[in-house]
Amino acid sequence: MKRLATGGLIDRSRTLTFTFNGERLTGHPGDTLASALLANGRCLVARSFKYHRPRGIVAAGVEEPNALVTIGTGASAIPNLKATEVPLVEGLIATSVNCWPGPRFDLRSVHQWAAPLLGAAFYYKTFIWPNWHVFEGPIRRAAGLGTAPEGSDPDRYIHQHLRCDVLVVGGGTAGLAAAAEAAASRQSVVLMEQDFALGGVAAGALGARVAALATLPNVRLFTRTTVFGYYDHGALAAVEQLSGDGPAQRLWKIRAGRVVLATGAIERPLVFAGNDRPGVMLASAMRVYLQRFGVLCGQRIVVATNNDSAADVAVALRDAGAQVTLVDARPHAAPIPGIDVRAGAIIAGATGGWRVAGVRLATRDGRNAGHIRCDAVAMSGGWSPTLHLFSQSGGQVRYDANRAMFVAGDAVQPVSVGGGAAGFDLDIDLSAYTTPSGKAFVDFANDVLASDIGVAAQENYVSVEHLKRYTTLGMGVDQGKTSNVNGLMLLGERTTRAPETVGTTRFRPPYTPVTLGAIAGPGVGAMYHPLRHLPAHDWHAAHGALFEEHGGWARPTVYPRHGEGWEQAVLREVRTVRAGVGLFDSSSLGKIEVIGADAGTFLDRIYVGTASTLRIGSARYGLMLNEQGVIIDDGVFVRLADDQYLVHTTSGGADRIAAMMEEWRQCEWPSLDVAIVPVTPDWATWTLSGPKAGAVLARAGTDIDLASFPHMTWRIGTVAGLPARVLRASFTGEASYEISVAADHATALGEALALAGTADGLTPYGIEALMTMRIEKGFIHVGVDTDGTTLPGDVGMAGGVVRKSSDFIGRRSLARADAVRPDRLQLVGLASDALLPVGAHILAGDAVPGDSHGHVSSSAWSPSLDRPIALAMLRAGRSRLGETVTLYDMGRRFRAAVIAPGVYDPAGERLRG
Repeated sequence: MKRLATGGLIDRSRTLTFTFNGERLTGHPGDTLASALLANGRCLVARSFKYHRPRGIVAAGVEEPNALVTIGTGASAIPNLKATEVPLVEGLIATSVNCWPGPRFDLRSVHQWAAPLLGAAFYYKTFIWPNWHVFEGPIRRAAGLGTAPEGSDPDRYIHQHLRCDVLVVGGGTAGLAAAAEAAASRQSVVLMEQDFALGGVAAGALGARVAALATLPNVRLFTRTTVFGYYDHGALAAVEQLSGDGPAQRLWKIRAGRVVLATGAIERPLVFAGNDRPGVMLASAMRVYLQRFGVLCGQRIVVATNNDSAADVAVALRDAGAQVTLVDARPHAAPIPGIDVRAGAIIAGATGGWRVAGVRLATRDGRNAGHIRCDAVAMSGGWSPTLHLFSQSGGQVRYDANRAMFVAGDAVQPVSVGGGAAGFDLDIDLSAYTTPSGKAFVDFANDVLASDIGVAAQENYVSVEHLKRYTTLGMGVDQGKTSNVNGLMLLGERTTRAPETVGTTRFRPPYTPVTLGAIAGPGVGAMYHPLRHLPAHDWHAAHGALFEEHGGWARPTVYPRHGEGWEQAVLREVRTVRAGVGLFDSSSLGKIEVIGADAGTFLDRIYVGTASTLRIGSARYGLMLNEQGVIIDDGVFVRLADDQYLVHTTSGGADRIAAMMEEWRQCEWPSLDVAIVPVTPDWATWTLSGPKAGAVLARAGTDIDLASFPHMTWRIGTVAGLPARVLRASFTGEASYEISVAADHATALGEALALAGTADGLTPYGIEALMTMRIEKGFIHVGVDTDGTTLPGDVGMAGGVVRKSSDFIGRRSLARADAVRPDRLQLVGLASDALLPVGAHILAGDAVPGDSHGHVSSSAWSPSLDRPIALAMLRAGRSRLGETVTLYDMGRRFRAAVIAPGVYDPAGERLRG
């Protein structure tokens, strides 16, 4: 292997330095890592996946199965890149994967000695006894290829949308022609090519056409952009490799009116013993390295073929100075001047160690036909049009027996296939190389032998999908680009079926590997699951709040003081609210305005409770159910006017409930005069709670008559000089005032209320204190004390169902036999000397495992009662009050008495005070 003095499309005026496995080498702009390695005489570059056999470069593009490398170091390293796809840049650092300490001497090459034991599906058969887990550790350590980098990825990735009339995939001769034709009709055209140069080997000859397209305002040309997925309705996805100091990659989400696939074809290897030795390459790859990169891959080259596409490669290699022998399986192969043509012969096996040293020839009937010394083999077993995107689009792939290739059939989307992807005529003889002996590899990437396919067929794995999973054919980074068609043809031979009967495996995106970073895009770190911030978020942070996610919001969970532990802070906050006054930010509670002449009728159908009879200025608690009668949300709704209501939901349910209401309005009750307006972001809500809450509100300044402001009513006025809506409702069990102002005034109101409460020892309290107080009161928390089976009667709220005369969502389901079973899980309280773990099971007896009669849904230490408290869902719970039960959790047992929920102020006198 050597770089020729002339030729190729590289920039010989500049030299680039790079390292490969710690060795310092040089190349030129325009090189790939693979071409630079070959130019430096590096034939051995990798070790195989399973057997750790020496491997070299086979291909020149995305179909490369062997030459996998890690590029970069540290957290920025990218493993399992194909050296054929990596453009050479100054300072590039590349290392081989799956070998240690290196590809020339690899300790795991001992796997070759155990090769007879490591055939297809050996792991299914060998490790079943005595227990898979005995072998799991060593197998996991030996599995895989490159090592994932540790630490956070320093690169940035972006997503962008793109629309066009015509998308052309592929920047070769056919793709450029298709783009020019579409552009001439004034359509918007996008052309995407995965290589870093348009035109490939013919880039020089096509330069004028590329330049002309680049000047057109309706054409966009992309290089280093891989279209990896084709979905319904003209949707495609592509990843663009970027350079410079900005983002590393961009994921394009494309909508195209029409798609032209000019994705070319992939040459198939020949299957013979030793065909995986370094120096054995695809004939088309040798031509690319010669004509594009000026690299001659050997001095004594055997070109082995079963078709007429390799003759031109043989001539090109001869003209470059190589001694060429053409081994053509077809008896009628024509002579070529200056080339030793062996017609009707095949390669029976390749010899050599770290590099091929020769080939053994045989006649078609298996007789010895001599030996040829060589340092490279160019093989051509036919061609496979690249149809993965066509298949992903829903198009049918069919086998063309005349051309011995799978081609595009009927399309279901506006997509056409051109160039090599549409197939081409070949004089090919598939009857050769069908019964190889020895270590003849079908899938280089996964070390799948021809004999493995024979074993699969013998064990009746005759479906290509089963064959794939049994042998690992076509899996991994290769995805069967060079192996699938050979594999299914061998399967067909062993099961006496034609290729069209055997079929192909399903093409799934991504056909070419895509980095996880590109798919995630900017959605990492804080952007992975962005949390909504309360309007007064900074105020809470300044007051020492610890934030946690609740319903998609970053909400204060507790406000620990200096030297105070988390649990101590929660207990202090509860005691302060119970004895004096606390301040809670409830801005995240969902707020939906329902407006219109039929607003009351609409909400009567949405809620278990009745809305239409509610007086203006009054509020009512209600449950929402789905069609199965299951509780999906709860909250307080307020009547603001004759035709206007304000609906409160849980923090996590605001968007979901608004969408549910809109669906019912549009799809089921379109005749109702009603509009649904989500207003959660418009309002900030502060809740003053505790026996001194009214006094603090008065001190802050309000024109609302607090003396005539009973529980579950609503008023409008001013608070601290700000226009406000105030609701008397309580989730703590204490007298409470929910004060809502415009979101922009959140901090101002919080500061005013905190200042007004200074004399009464006001303290902000968080979610944990609120949850403790609601458990003390026995108030349910939807999604915590309920699940996907909980009905109103299960939580003691069947009365609203009985009293309501009109229909509502889920009502009929509440009459089902299962809904009225007396042994349903029902909400109860539990009294115990120990703090009961949430999720602990209530046993039917003392046996473990045994029949579970329920579970603890909420549990806390009650500072108000100075003992543990809990809520639970218990089978036939209301009929078991006073019973003592046994609970079990993670090896521990507990005893508890079943009591009614709501042990703190059960009459509700304090919240109405």
